[in-house]
Amino acid sequence: MSEDEFRATYRTVNPQRCCFEKTLLARRAGCHLAQRLNIGEREGVACSQSAAQQRCKQLLAQLRHNASFALGLIRIDGPLPHAKEVKVQTGGLIGLQQLITPDTDIDAVIDDIHQLLELANTIYPDLAALPYATLARTIVKFEGRPRKK
Repeated sequence: MSEDEFRATYRTVNPQRCCFEKTLLARRAGCHLAQRLNIGEREGVACSQSAAQQRCKQLLAQLRHNASFALGLIRIDGPLPHAKEVKVQTGGLIGLQQLITPDTDIDAVIDDIHQLLELANTIYPDLAALPYATLARTIVKFEGRPRKK
């Protein structure tokens, strides 16, 4: 199966893709709304609730926008390279968790993304009100898995 065929099949099988799929697949977070699926040897994640997916999309868009300078990018017009996307997704969620529970370690696994966003919503009723400068610092500090030599 070519990469184009895989992507077309993936979009058909998973019309409601999880925005934080890379973080979930890296086992850095969990979400009770996530539904894992397999296509051949590849794994994907779907979101079971469209309203939650929309909120996650908004958060991820804000994280990307506010972290562009920290990532050394002038602007983000399309998809980020894999490592930078993992950095934005995972670092942003860890930063959000540290805002809500300050004693959280940067290497901590996030138990439930949806629950984290629900807690954040009680403190910051609007996603635009989150302190993105603080979150961008966490994104910069986050290091993914080291490359194997």
